[in-house]
Amino acid sequence: MEAAAAPPSLRPRRSLSINPDPAPRPGPKPRPWGLAANRQANAVRCELPRRPDPRLLRARAMVGDGGDAAGAGRRKRLAVFVSGGGSNFRAIHEAALAGEVHGDVVALVTDKPGCGGAEYARSNGIPVVVFPKSKSAPEGVSVPELLHTLREHEVDFVLLAGYLKLIPAELVREYPRFILNIHPSLLPAFGGKGYYGLKVHTAVVASGARYSGPTVHFVDEHYDTGKTLAQRVVPVFADDTPELLAARVLHEEHQVYVEAVAALCDDRIVWREDGVPLIKSRLNPDVYL
Repeated sequence: MEAAAAPPSLRPRRSLSINPDPAPRPGPKPRPWGLAANRQANAVRCELPRRPDPRLLRARAMVGDGGDAAGAGRRKRLAVFVSGGGSNFRAIHEAALAGEVHGDVVALVTDKPGCGGAEYARSNGIPVVVFPKSKSAPEGVSVPELLHTLREHEVDFVLLAGYLKLIPAELVREYPRFILNIHPSLLPAFGGKGYYGLKVHTAVVASGARYSGPTVHFVDEHYDTGKTLAQRVVPVFADDTPELLAARVLHEEHQVYVEAVAALCDDRIVWREDGVPLIKSRLNPDVYL
């Protein structure tokens, strides 16, 4: 595996040709509310109000008015998935409470109901959902039940924060371009199945790579292969250990993930014509981070 590239902060920024509106998302057309007129003259039929398709609501929220740098509009509803201590989850929750993120964590999903992230959620009044069902977690829900729960909580975005299970394809299809993950290396290096936690940093140090750092990326149906949204560069020192490197990378994770989630909730993410997501600066919408 080749060493990661030099820090992007050393390269001059340039204007990019982007498509400010994401490509139309397939899905069912919204059902009419209230009275719906029949094509036949003088014929009217009454329909009960139906809840709009949540995927269409999320699409409208993203394209909206092109993104408001001040974060105007309703606060987004976030579901966070964790498997461990959940330090990135805590960073996002604290940023939301402090007003740095225009959203609220409304559900915590975990495969380990006794983990630190789940305990933190319970202590802060955040509902905990166990997924998937297993011998160690018989109270876990099925995929249809998980999707139903997320709909009931009117979740806008799903955030993976140290969740070690592969996300089911049904969830990816339900939330296309609305699921983020953070990985502790500069993807595509040191990513994929089996690369998590200290295993990543051990591999980085052993490879002789001069740089590492966290990557925030959109989630697809595979491990760590979705489009990159943001990265932070961390130098790898000659006398580094996996533990020392992990601590420095984690510090950057807490910052870059909060910034990416803030952009997501502010509708400041745009998709370039070639399908690459970019973050618009909050201070200057003509600058991409």
